[in-house]
Amino acid sequence: MTTTSEDQLANSTNEASLQRTRARSEQIDLAIAEDPSRFRVLTGDRPTGRLHLGHYFGTLRNRVVLQDRGVDTWVVIADYQVITDRDVVGPLRERVLGLVTDYLAAGLDPERTTIFTHSSVPALNQLMLPFLSLVTESELHRNPTVKAELEATDGRAMSGLLLTYPVHQAADILFCKANLVPVGQDQLPHLEQTRLIAQRFDRRYGRAEQDHPVFPRPDALLSAATHVLGTDGVKMSKSRGNTIELAMTADETAKALRKAKTDADRVITYDPEHRPEVSNLLLMASLATGEAPEAIAERIGDKGAGTLKAVVTEALNEMLAPIRARRAELAGDEAYLLDVLHAGNEKANERADRTLHEVREAMHMIY
Repeated sequence: MTTTSEDQLANSTNEASLQRTRARSEQIDLAIAEDPSRFRVLTGDRPTGRLHLGHYFGTLRNRVVLQDRGVDTWVVIADYQVITDRDVVGPLRERVLGLVTDYLAAGLDPERTTIFTHSSVPALNQLMLPFLSLVTESELHRNPTVKAELEATDGRAMSGLLLTYPVHQAADILFCKANLVPVGQDQLPHLEQTRLIAQRFDRRYGRAEQDHPVFPRPDALLSAATHVLGTDGVKMSKSRGNTIELAMTADETAKALRKAKTDADRVITYDPEHRPEVSNLLLMASLATGEAPEAIAERIGDKGAGTLKAVVTEALNEMLAPIRARRAELAGDEAYLLDVLHAGNEKANERADRTLHEVREAMHMIY
C-alpha cells in the first residue's frame, strides 16, 4: 500500500480548503446581488507611496464595484503598519493624503465608503491586547507573511510589531464587525487567523454558549482580479521603480512604457507562459479596454513591440484620463481631503468604541 507523505497530505488538505473557500466566495457573490445590506467589507493599504496600476487592477477597482453594488465598505489607511518592517515612516502625511486622493479619484464615495487611519482610532488598537492573549507565539511564526518577512530580513531581528502583524489585521477587521474581506489566495491564512481569534474570544468569555457572539466570523471574497507585472517584467513595486502610477501624466506614462521590457519576436502573441513581458503589456491594454488580450495581439500582428507599446499607452491613458483629471482637482483642495478623513475617523471611532465596550463587558471589565 502506498503511504501518502505529510507534504502530499498537507497539499491535498490545502487544495480542498481552497476549493471550499472558492465555492463559499461564489455563494457570497450571489448573496450580494440579492441583498448587499447583509455585508460589511474591510480592506485597506499601507501608505508607503503612490498607488499604481497593480493596486488599481488588483484591488481598488474592485472596491468601487463593491461600493456601487451597495456593500457597506470600510477602507483603512494602515499608517501604524508602515513601521512593522522599517525604521522611518517617510513623508507620511503627504502619503496618507495621497491615498485619500487616489481613492476618491478612482471612484470611492465618502458618503458610501468609510475611509480612516489606524492611528486615529485608539479603541481599534486597544483590541490588540485581548487578541494577543488568544494566539500563541508558534502560530504567529507560522503565518506565511511573517515567515516570508523573517526570511527576507537577512539576519536582522524581527520587530514585535511585525511578529504580531496578523493580530493587528484581525483588529482591523473585527473592530467594525466586517463579515467580508476581499483577499487573494496568499492572504487566506491572515483571514483564518482572524476567524480563530473571533471564535476563541467568544468561547473563552462565554459568548458562544450564550449564542450571542461579540464578533462575526468574516468570510473571504476571493479576488478575481488579474495581477499585472511591472514594466521590467517582474512584480510591480514602488521600490523597483517599475510602476505606472495613477498620479503620472500621460507623457510620463508613455515614457515609462517605452522602456518596458519585451522580446525579439516581432509577431505579437498572447502567451503568458513563454512570453510574459509581451503578454503583460497585452493584459494591461485588455484590462483598460475590455477587449480580449488575444484579440489585441491579433490586431497588432507582426508590427512589433513599438506598435504594442503605442497601443498600451493609448489604452491606459484613455482609461486613466478621467481619474487623473479628478485627482488633479482633488489634490488642490487639501481641506476637503482632510474633511473626508476626519469624517471617516469619527465614524470609525464611534464603531470602535462600541465594539471595545462589548469586549470589556464580555471580559467583565466594566468598572
